[in-house]
Amino acid sequence: MKKSKRVKKSNSWKIKQHRDQFFKKSKTLGYRSRASFKLLELNNKFKFLKKNTNLLDLGSYPGGWSQVASKIIDKGKILSIDLKEMDPIKKVRFLKCDIYDLDTKEISNYFKGNLDVIISDMAADTTGNKSLDSIRTNQLCTEVINFSKKNLAKNGVLISKLFMGEDFIEVKNLAKSVFKTVNFFKPESSRNESKETYLHCKILNTL
Repeated sequence: MKKSKRVKKSNSWKIKQHRDQFFKKSKTLGYRSRASFKLLELNNKFKFLKKNTNLLDLGSYPGGWSQVASKIIDKGKILSIDLKEMDPIKKVRFLKCDIYDLDTKEISNYFKGNLDVIISDMAADTTGNKSLDSIRTNQLCTEVINFSKKNLAKNGVLISKLFMGEDFIEVKNLAKSVFKTVNFFKPESSRNESKETYLHCKILNTL
């Protein structure tokens, strides 16, 4: 009985995917995932990707965001990091690593101390418990904010996924303590039923 329910749920997810306009469009345009459109929408609104941008993509697998960035960034550098192996993308350097084990010195050296943009579409693996999933994903967002504080250029930009949940205000307040400008944006390509939204943070607060 349990197996039947799992199969039914899996088939339902597949049907939703094939009906999804952004899923279809990603296949047509050759994007690695429908998430590519989220970054396109975010950049269309906030204009943070430029030809000479130095960019770090945290939790980059399967590479949808790095792929979009590589089509815009021409003279800057792109470094993508994930625990899962990512297929190569032209003009993108990939580092297989856990974000909790990042060598900040290596990153600083790679970008020569001038990291302009950090993007993160990371979400914790789902457990079936939506509240727990939200907390775990927002912990990742918190880690990204703290990492940005230490590694992002003063006038840099952070884009990070977070979930609307019980600890949302806590993450929001942390972001406001680190950055001068903090915005929230839910792209059209984000599913309606999803609790996700995205942080757009700009310019580090300095003492």
